[in-house]
Amino acid sequence: MKNIQKKIEVPVSKLRWRFDPSKLKIKSFDDIKPSKEIIGQERALRALRLGLEMKHFGYNVFVAGFSGTGRTTTIKRLLKEFEDKKTDLSDFCYVHNFDNPDQPILVQIKAGEGSAFKKEMTDFLDDLLRDIPAVFESKRFQEERKRILEHFQSRQRTVLKEFEKKVRAKGFEVVQVQVGTTVRPDVVPVINDAPVNFEQIDTMIQQGEITRERVEELYQGRRNLESQMEIIMREMRNIERKLNESIDDLGVKSVLPIVREHVDLICKKFSCEKLFGFMENLEENILSNLNRFNPRPPSQPVMPGEQSPSEEDEFIEFKVNVFVDNSKTEGAPIIIETNPRYKNIFGTIEREVDKNGVWRSNFTMIKAGSLLKANGGYLILNALDTLIEPGVWQTLKRTLRNQHLEIQSVETGVFGASSALKPQPIKLDVKVVMIGDAYIYSILYDADDDFKKVFKVRADFDVVMEKNNSSINNYLNFIKMISDEEKLKSFDKSAICEVIEYGVRLAGRQKKLSTRFNLVANVLRESNYWAMKDKAVMITVKHVRKALDEKAFRLKMIEEKIQEMILDGTILIDSKGSVVGQVNGLSVYDFGEYSFGKPSRITVTTAMGKAGVINIEREAELSGPTHNKGVYILSGYLRSNYAQNKPLVMSASVAFEQSYGGVDGDSASSAEIYAILSSLAGIPLRQDIAVTGSVNQRGEIQPIGGINEKIEGFFDICKARGLSGKQGVLIPFQNIADLMLMHDVIDEIKKGKFHVYAIKTIDEGIELLTGIPGGKKLKSGEYPKGTIHHLVDERLTEFAKRWKEIETDEKE
Repeated sequence: MKNIQKKIEVPVSKLRWRFDPSKLKIKSFDDIKPSKEIIGQERALRALRLGLEMKHFGYNVFVAGFSGTGRTTTIKRLLKEFEDKKTDLSDFCYVHNFDNPDQPILVQIKAGEGSAFKKEMTDFLDDLLRDIPAVFESKRFQEERKRILEHFQSRQRTVLKEFEKKVRAKGFEVVQVQVGTTVRPDVVPVINDAPVNFEQIDTMIQQGEITRERVEELYQGRRNLESQMEIIMREMRNIERKLNESIDDLGVKSVLPIVREHVDLICKKFSCEKLFGFMENLEENILSNLNRFNPRPPSQPVMPGEQSPSEEDEFIEFKVNVFVDNSKTEGAPIIIETNPRYKNIFGTIEREVDKNGVWRSNFTMIKAGSLLKANGGYLILNALDTLIEPGVWQTLKRTLRNQHLEIQSVETGVFGASSALKPQPIKLDVKVVMIGDAYIYSILYDADDDFKKVFKVRADFDVVMEKNNSSINNYLNFIKMISDEEKLKSFDKSAICEVIEYGVRLAGRQKKLSTRFNLVANVLRESNYWAMKDKAVMITVKHVRKALDEKAFRLKMIEEKIQEMILDGTILIDSKGSVVGQVNGLSVYDFGEYSFGKPSRITVTTAMGKAGVINIEREAELSGPTHNKGVYILSGYLRSNYAQNKPLVMSASVAFEQSYGGVDGDSASSAEIYAILSSLAGIPLRQDIAVTGSVNQRGEIQPIGGINEKIEGFFDICKARGLSGKQGVLIPFQNIADLMLMHDVIDEIKKGKFHVYAIKTIDEGIELLTGIPGGKKLKSGEYPKGTIHHLVDERLTEFAKRWKEIETDEKE
């Protein structure tokens, strides 16, 4: 027994990797140089550089990794290298479409020229509102207008005089008659040198002053003159039309130099083909509507609740919507969208209620999103936030696939059409970097074919890196950087070493260092807090350990509740004595921010039968696939060792006692084998030794995860009950390289109060747990007498004989 203990016990020196302060090649904390260098992510950096520098379609980047590995920080720092990169940026504007106002025209001009163009258009309108009325009020214009008026009025008078002359010659007169609210000319006869209307003629007939024959002649003469008068009136209207055209031509001729000067100046200043066409249409519109620029009468009073028409709405064709302004952007734009709602990414078309209570919108209400603001540069999104927002993912991948963006209102993009505006689409040249985890990446890759096309680069951020002199120096630089940036106290050598050892424990391997620098930074900050509480000049190892202990205390309430239930007997766990078919397995409870180990009682009962190993957890649907696999391996191990010369006639029920949640993982498979062997051999197992480790069909012990938490979980139970000096934990030999036990555990191990044993095979483990050798199979196929395997083989042989006898009796 003592031989096996001595052979497999892990030396104290291997229970925790320690960093010797004397190996720090610094005299003081001030000797360390802070550095913002990206640490331990060479693979991710190479992938990021490829994705960010590739110009071909679809080379957007999906960053996969755990939170806290510096994904966002790394991307920010890497993109700083691209900030000064020369990029031909543009300003994007929408202007009025005279042919179709619902489809505003996109104008793309050089960065910084958008706001200048907008100002030029505002100045243009102001100048027109000032200069056009001045032209119309000028003496020269008024004289020319007066000349034109007199010319056409003279023609009208001449025509009228000639007609009136004809009318008089026929015995008629032209008079003006009131018809409703208007006055029109009419032809009436002249009797007794006075014009008489036809209503008076009836009276004259009755009085005998005129005969009916004469009246009939007058009616006929009137009809002839009225038809001639229609021709004259048509000619008068034609003269009136020509008068208006001549006055309009005079206005255009007078205003054209002013308008043409501004248009030519703007076209010369901003070289853009679409802009030239727009300015031509604008010039034509101005000259066709000069009356709009005349002084307007005072506006009527506005009724309560109504909106007065604004000058901006009246002259909307002069408005310029600079929805992407890169005038202050230096280098490639880098946009980090922290709230990836639909309108924040793709932009929107806003709406407002007019004075009639009707929703309306125009091109001035088009707003850009972060995708357009990042055009020519880089956009960073959180994958989960992007996926859960309605309509965002579908629109994003469609936009990246087509490389064009069409701005729509939020309702149009998600819930249905709501605006008649259809702005011209914008060509995109943007790199999208999505930050998520490997699970989200795998879902998108498997379920969405478009994802593969538009996100061709995957950048994996690792949670660990190799532990060597270079990485340790990087840790020192990181500690110094956080200390300087956040004005923390200086760390002495012992504190620095403790922080580095914490990084090794986080990594879970003695040869690795964690790259979850957010957790390391939290320890630095909290160590500073306790140093300040202690009024210490420097942060020492005491303060770092205090920070770690306090963090654990804040999070270990559930662990303490479970330990309390074990100590008061609610959960049955033995830590002394020996029991047949019973062993203490070890499991890990992971709550994300905090994980801890807990012993679990595993029991086995065996009997004659052909059911094999019965996994009670599986029968109760509480067993995960990995645990099921581990139990099936047990059957393979038993057949390999005991069923080569006889049938395996055994039923063994395996159960995790007082386990009411799911059980998964194969780390208890070795413990289950020990319990089965104990039950079959009738040899009790030590309860002061807890067991962890998976096993293969050959009986070789395989490494498992959470080794430190499992050891510490059983240690805490034993310590609370009182350490006997015989208690310990049995672990896989390969897990020695993962050991980074807490200081209190190591202190007790040094005193011989607790032990950690590492084994390679089931035989080594069963010997420690029973005090009896496992036994190596002889050439004859049998096991040496007095060994565990011999006892088990005898029991199984007995089962086989009895089963054969029963079958024979049943046949007879």
